[in-house]
Amino acid sequence: MDNRISVAELRKLLESDLAVHLVDVRSADEFASGHVPRATNIPLEEIEGRIDDLGSRVVVLCKSGNRASMACELLRAHHPNMILLEGGTQAWAQAGLPLATSSVRVRWSLERQVRLAAGLIVLTGTLLSLFVNANWIYLAVFAGVGLTFAGATDLCLMASLLGKLPWNRPKSSLNG
Repeated sequence: MDNRISVAELRKLLESDLAVHLVDVRSADEFASGHVPRATNIPLEEIEGRIDDLGSRVVVLCKSGNRASMACELLRAHHPNMILLEGGTQAWAQAGLPLATSSVRVRWSLERQVRLAAGLIVLTGTLLSLFVNANWIYLAVFAGVGLTFAGATDLCLMASLLGKLPWNRPKSSLNG
């Protein structure tokens, strides 16, 4: 990736050019927890499908720069002048610059919840198979089969179940 910009350079660019389009490729929850002002959230997994949403002068960022670099590589053919913010939002905050945040309570993304739950199932099954009964290994195998199925089909039954839990449902704005 040749087109990079430092936080100091981005700050000057933002002061002089209103046509710069900042694209933050983190998840919506990460974005809500703190982002560079004027940034638009387009998660990495959606970026290829939203090429038409990008302006002509785009600066891509994420937390540290890794996902933003991946986004730049994915879109290089469509936007050869795409610019990567070195150090991402972390570097912006470390420079003492303000972050915009959402007043909405940020919850863990479903993807993160699935990773935690699957990891706990594998760990529990493995430990129980070592210390209690060898048949507990099938619990770890079950989690592995589920993750493989989810990866191959893009259908995650665990995410569907977790999505129905109270903390993952939207709060009603109506009283009653």
